[in-house]
Formats: sequence, structure tokens, C-alpha cells
Amino acid sequence: MLLPAQSETRADDLHRQIADAVHKHGWAEHDAFLPPELVVTLARECAALAAAGSLTRAGVGQGAARTLQPEIRGDQIQWLQAGQSDACDQYLAIMETLRVGLNRELFLGLDEYESHFAFYPPGASYKQHRDRFRDDDSRVVSVIVYLNADWLPQHGGALRLHLDDTADAMGARDILPVAGRIAMFLSADMLHEVLPATRDRLSLTGWFRRRV
Repeated sequence: MLLPAQSETRADDLHRQIADAVHKHGWAEHDAFLPPELVVTLARECAALAAAGSLTRAGVGQGAARTLQPEIRGDQIQWLQAGQSDACDQYLAIMETLRVGLNRELFLGLDEYESHFAFYPPGASYKQHRDRFRDDDSRVVSVIVYLNADWLPQHGGALRLHLDDTADAMGARDILPVAGRIAMFLSADMLHEVLPATRDRLSLTGWFRRRV
């Protein structure tokens, strides 16, 4: 069993590794970011919401300009609220420590974190895009934490980061949505997409934001 000081040291080391990668490359990937039991509980919660029809089809654009375009974006979502479940509160607490760690290492001025469950049914995708809106630069770092047990390469569903800022797959990094894995990138800079999968694909997608 880890003592509190040992656990804090491990978290600091992890935050430093993630921040280092974001600073050097503009993106980061790390496995086993969440405790396995928390991943299982969050996955069950997301799947139950989907089965109950409680998720909302995600739109494209912002505010009054938001539209449903399933040929561009095919996921279903529910925004997380403090107090909605013990598992979500645990997750939000972990992300708060990461926010503090990123600010300590990179001086990004991150003030808050917003996140939603994202459920992609088989065949659904999200075409190439960037996460920062033209008239709103509050999103600084995009974060995806995956909830999919026993994910195999043949299931598809990768997050594709276009590292050379072109749509060419030759200059891309594919990150499979393996349970417990975290992927992060700078929201304004990284062109990215979600490739279709052959099975349900579950994640927590969010953004570290600054107040503007």
C-alpha cells in the first residue's frame, strides 16, 4: 500500500513526464493513468447512460451555430457534473491534480477543467478538426482518457494526431483507445480525428481551460 507521500511523489513524477512531452512535442500519451477499478466503474457508468438513452448526440460548432452533422461527428455525450457519481468525482479530483501539475511545470494559466463522457457506436467517427473555436481561445489543452477493456488494433477507433499539421496519414500518430490510457495535446495546434471502430468506443473527453 502506498503512503500518501509516496502517492504524491508518483503523481508529481507522472505530471512531470506528461508536461515534458507536451512541452517538447505538443502532445503526450501515457498508459495506466487511472486506477483500473476506477476505469471499470466509469466504463460501466458510460455504457449504462448509453443503454438508457441518456446521452445526447454531439454537435459541430458553438452556441447558436451548433448543428448536428453525423457525417462529421458521430459521438454521443453527457457532460460531467460534480456530485453525479462517486466515480466521476474521483476522476475530476484526479484531473484537478493534473491541472495543478501542468500549471506548475508549464505555466499555462489553466483555471478549470470541463469533461464529458463520449460514446461512439460502431462505425461512428469524428472528422479532422481542431478543438479551439475561432472566436474563443479558452481551451488550452485537450485530454482524452479511454475506458475500453481488451481493445485490440483490429478494433480500430484510433485517435489520429496529424503531427506535421497536414491531413496526410503518413505524418500522423495513431493512439488506440486502450482502457486507462490518457492522450493530451495543445487544443489550438493539433489537427486530429477519431477513426471508426468495430465496437463501442468509450472515453472521457475534456479540456483544461483558462478564463478569458
